[in-house]
Amino acid sequence: MSNIILCPGQGAQVVSMGKLWCESSEAARAIFEQADEFLGDSLGAPLSTLCYEGPEETLNRTDVSQPAIYTASIACFAGWLDSENLTPKELDIVATAGLSLGEYTALHLADAFSFVDGLKLVALRGKAMQEAAQAVDSSMVALIGADEEKANAVCDKARGDDILVTANFNAPGQVVISGSSAACDRAQEAASELGLRATRLSVAGAFHSPLMASAADQLAEALAATKINPLNCTVMSNVTALPHNTQADEIRQRLVDQLTSPVRWAACCEYLVQHHDSAQFHELAPGKTLGGMMRRISKGTKVQNHIEPAAVS
Repeated sequence: MSNIILCPGQGAQVVSMGKLWCESSEAARAIFEQADEFLGDSLGAPLSTLCYEGPEETLNRTDVSQPAIYTASIACFAGWLDSENLTPKELDIVATAGLSLGEYTALHLADAFSFVDGLKLVALRGKAMQEAAQAVDSSMVALIGADEEKANAVCDKARGDDILVTANFNAPGQVVISGSSAACDRAQEAASELGLRATRLSVAGAFHSPLMASAADQLAEALAATKINPLNCTVMSNVTALPHNTQADEIRQRLVDQLTSPVRWAACCEYLVQHHDSAQFHELAPGKTLGGMMRRISKGTKVQNHIEPAAVS
């Protein structure tokens, strides 16, 4: 059977992530060892320590959570293959997709770049996004019950002279908007007036909005210096909700665009379901968010979760 791998994004982090995989698999442990060697104490402590032990407030920082989730997901994949005594080729992966940060995991699994090259990118991405968020008072708001038209209506009603845009189309009835804190305050009121439920998200700043332009510039420079190899399977682009083009420069540009553009996750999943109706979907650790979203996107599509080894799940 062919397989599709879904890779989690920021927000999936949890203290102890990856620990059980590393205790059960030498291959998973080797991934964390590579991350620890590359990052050193740049995060204040070894990445493995932060993943296994926290503290939670440190793990939740954008500059920490992004390399942590990327590493935990790939360690999970390595441990899963190890436990099944399979090679990636034998798994028959026809497509990968990742939510925001998870797109880097998805690209690594498709051989676009090495684990360490990807870790270098996501570590820089997380740091640059943290800096951009700290530069402007900004936030994000989840709109429950909204579609794209209603989300745009909220933004138009609440924007004023500030920045407020759609940022994530996660699933039917689940849209996130992003912008200055003042505009987000007004958006919560506007959403109520339009019959929507609005929830302020606990995030560092306005991700996937024009307020991330400085981070996008830093990322573009790093990507230009990163070798991008031919993809060995379909990889979905968050920006276009279509497979990445095979041209390296176009992959680089889509990753830069992703920081200031909305993530069209629901449409990515719809594309995969329509074009690979017989494939088995798998969600890598950490978390079970993507499987939950899939139940709203395509009710009949099951997602096998690999949050921990089968022996303890």
